[in-house]
Amino acid sequence: MTASTFPRAAALVLLMLGGCAATETAPADPNAPDPANWRLHSGKEPTKAEFAALEATCRDRQEAFDDCLVKLGLKRAK
Repeated sequence: MTASTFPRAAALVLLMLGGCAATETAPADPNAPDPANWRLHSGKEPTKAEFAALEATCRDRQEAFDDCLVKLGLKRAK
């Protein structure tokens, strides 16, 4: 290889390695609670971000999940 083709070959190898790298994504948890089953006091469904924040808070508190969400201001959808 000449000096001018080496950077191209190195870039190609890096792109190939990046394309082959396995991504680690967690599979969807079948036991994960559904935000559609909960409502804010306003009656609106919480956004995914709001629900994720409340879910994380409940996990940190290590309380029963449904009871914790009620304490945080959510109510079950009817």
